[in-house]
Amino acid sequence: MDATGTAVVIGEALIDVVVTPDGRVAEASGGSPLNVAVTLGRLGVATTLVTALGEDPRGERIAEHVAASGVALAAGAHTLDATSTAVARLGADGAATYDFDIHWHVPDRPLPPATVVHAGSLGLFLPPGADVVRARLAQAAEQSLVTLDPNARPTIVPDAAATTETFEELCGHAHVVKLSDEDAAWLYPGLTLEAVVTRLLGLGLGLVGVTRGSAGVLLASGDEVVTVAAPAVRVADTIGAGDSFMGALVQQLIARELTGGLRDGRALTAAQLADVGAFAASVAAVTVSRHGADPPWLHELALG
Repeated sequence: MDATGTAVVIGEALIDVVVTPDGRVAEASGGSPLNVAVTLGRLGVATTLVTALGEDPRGERIAEHVAASGVALAAGAHTLDATSTAVARLGADGAATYDFDIHWHVPDRPLPPATVVHAGSLGLFLPPGADVVRARLAQAAEQSLVTLDPNARPTIVPDAAATTETFEELCGHAHVVKLSDEDAAWLYPGLTLEAVVTRLLGLGLGLVGVTRGSAGVLLASGDEVVTVAAPAVRVADTIGAGDSFMGALVQQLIARELTGGLRDGRALTAAQLADVGAFAASVAAVTVSRHGADPPWLHELALG
């Protein structure tokens, strides 16, 4: 199914310094918003990434990686003294833990017109760039479907209560939210996933998804709640899994022409939730079967 709309993704791009269990070190382009943009580009959506880079070899590497995936880098991206990094340490099961050296400053410029505007991760919360992101999302909601992924990083934004407050304010400008079960537990301690979904839908969101690793994903819209199983796959690592799910979810909303209905307050049916969830889960499954954040191209997917 071809995607004919356009997307703008706002948020951090960085270099993942990956440390394997046996101590080997490798560098690769990463950052949650960048991974979402790359997924969208590889799935056929004309995508622009609004981010912040340094004028250095790592920034050049990210720009080349983005371009190779069919994604345009917005003008004015080189605002940092040095490109941000994240040290990803892999466990024996492929799961990654992160240490960040990140800075976030983006120029205060209007966004290009787009069918969908996505923002996520530290770009939503880390000053000074977060103030620009919030202002741009408020404007984008007037003409675009706005999607969010908090991708909470407690080591960078450790105040859970303040982060939750900011997140819910941002939900007031959004139509779709995807979060992980770990995000939900940190942002809403003591609440079940079902209670978190109910709370977020109550903020006016049209679609809420909660990824749960190998347990699959919970998707809800209006009164419909659907659970989608995760495909069985041999896991290389989990880097970029949630981001590729998010990108694939956005691609499906565009390709199935569901963006206008969600913007107008029309809920998705159970069948629509199951279809978009199954496609997004299949994309994430390919990503975890590969080392690093390496989402598939549309031609690689049987469901494409």
